[in-house]
Order: sequence, then structure tokens, then C-alpha cells
Amino acid sequence: MQELLRPLIVFAATIAVTVTIGFLFDRLLSYVSTHRPDTYLFAMLRRVQLPLQALLGSLALYHTYPLADLDLRQDTLIRTVFAAAATMSAAWTIIRAADAVADNTLRSYADRTRDIARVRQLRTQLALVRRIITSILVVSTAAVAILLLFPHLRALGTSLLASAGVIGIIAGVAAQSTLSNLIAGLQIAFGDSVKIGDTVVVEGEWGTVEEITLSFLTVRVWDDRRLTMPVSYFNSKPYENWSRGGPEITGTVFLHLDHSTPIPRLRTHLYDYLRTHPDWDERTWNLLVTDSTPTNIIVRASMSAADADAVWRLRCAVREELLCWLGEHHPHALPKIPTAITASVREGSEE
Repeated sequence: MQELLRPLIVFAATIAVTVTIGFLFDRLLSYVSTHRPDTYLFAMLRRVQLPLQALLGSLALYHTYPLADLDLRQDTLIRTVFAAAATMSAAWTIIRAADAVADNTLRSYADRTRDIARVRQLRTQLALVRRIITSILVVSTAAVAILLLFPHLRALGTSLLASAGVIGIIAGVAAQSTLSNLIAGLQIAFGDSVKIGDTVVVEGEWGTVEEITLSFLTVRVWDDRRLTMPVSYFNSKPYENWSRGGPEITGTVFLHLDHSTPIPRLRTHLYDYLRTHPDWDERTWNLLVTDSTPTNIIVRASMSAADADAVWRLRCAVREELLCWLGEHHPHALPKIPTAITASVREGSEE
């Protein structure tokens, strides 16, 4: 009975202490975040509770396992498993902590500035840095550490570390496209060509940059489709970035009208309508005849808006308003298709 009771007491006490420490840590962060409303860090660090409990539990079990006095042949393997679990939990904790620090940095910066472009740029940089930490530093270090914990694999782990240079050269030759995307992702993150939240036109598709990773970039198209492209595309091919240099943008509407269109009245009506529309930012507007053909004229109406979404709504509204106004007050201004009765039709009608 004592042989069974001793391990149960050791393991139960270890788990109870671990859960208690994690609970107290969470309550402490909750208390500090309540009394420090000026920062989000302590509230976001609460997401570290679960991996921290796993880390403390695996470390505690590694050190208290000999106290259980089980005297099994697999004692060494069991302690090795606890050590490996502690290593993975430490990596998990670092990832969660890095996410909390990055989110706090982004939210604090967004509260201090009104420059939306700078906020989007910082968001892009933090997202890529977090992925670098997760995929390269933490995961690789944890994998090698776990490899070295097992005696039979220790020689393999040492060989991998010793031959890292050769493996790097081979991997670089075999994965040139992947490495080029990785370098392109870093250039985008710390450059200013495209950021998360930018409005772009790529391959004839208009949308918003939704996600940037180390290898690909996702654009949410206006109809909610996702266009996924390698990040190297944005360093090698031209594309339109409507958010570059500020979100303000000028939109245009082209109308094909009859030569008899009353242009001054149409221009006055455009201005009257723009003054009542909430998407017009009052920076600029105009209405000009940009071309003329034997059958019609081309009228261009231009108007400014605060961002790409607003200018899209404004363009659609202006186009509809001008056509409806012309159809109601000046129907003769709408384009006509010239027709004529041919001789064969006239002869047929006479018969």
C-alpha cells in the first residue's frame, strides 16, 4: 500500500502546486491589469498561463520523480520525457509571450498616433517578426534540444549542428524560390511598398491586403474571394497600391453622352450632389469633356474621397445620379443609336 500511496502523494502534490502557482499568476496579472488601465500588456500576458503551467508541471515532475521511488527500468526514459515536455512548454511559453508583447506594442502605438499607414506598417513588421521567432528560433531550438535529450539521438543532434553549414548550402540551392520569398517577405516587412490593410490592384483584381507571411501574401478581393500570391511577386512586378502616400484618393466616372448634353447644368448638378454625399471629402471635384467622336462625347466626372472604399461608393453613386438626372430632365442627352430605313425594307413595306 505504501508503494502505491507514495507516488500518488508526490504526483498529486506536484500537480496541485503547479496549478496553484498558475492560478495565482493569472490572478496577479488580472489584478495588475485592472489597476493599470494605461497598458494592455498584463491583460495579454494572461494567455501565457496554460503554457506556463505546462512548463512548471513538467519541470516539477522531472525533479520530484525520484521522490516517488518507483524504481522502474524506464526511469531514465520517463525523466527524459519530462525534460522534453519542459523544453516544448518553454517554446510554447516564449511564443505566447512574444505574441502578447507584439499585440501590446501594436495597440499602444495605435492609441498614440493617428497615422493609419504607420500603424499598418508596424502591424506588418510585427507579424513577420513573430513568424520568424516562431518558425526559426523557438521551434528549431526546441527541436534540437529535444533531439539532444535522448541518448541514442544525441550523436545525430550533434552531427546536425556540426553540419549546419553544409545543410544550409544544400537547402539554399534546393529551395531558391522559398528563400527568395523569405527575403522578399523581410523586404516588405521593413520596407514601405505594401502593408497589411493596403488597398491594391493585382492582376486586374481590386482588394485589400489581409495577410503577409514569410512566403505568401493574401489579398481579400472586393467580392470576398482570396487571392494568394508569393511575396516575391511584389518585388518583381508592377502593381497598384492605392494606400501608398496616404489613403486619400480621387475617383473618376466616364459617361458617353450625346453632343446636345447641357454640360454647365450637368456640372452644377454634380457639385450640388457631391455636397450632400457623406463620402466626398471636399478636396477636389471637376467635370470635363475629355473626348468627342462623330456620334457622342465622353464626359469625365472626378471627385475625391478619404480612402479607396469611400471613393468606390462615391463613384457608383455619382454614376447612378448623373444618369438618372439626365434621363429625367434631359433625355435627349443620353447616347442614341442612329438607325435608317434601307431601300430593301422600304420596298418591302410598300408591297
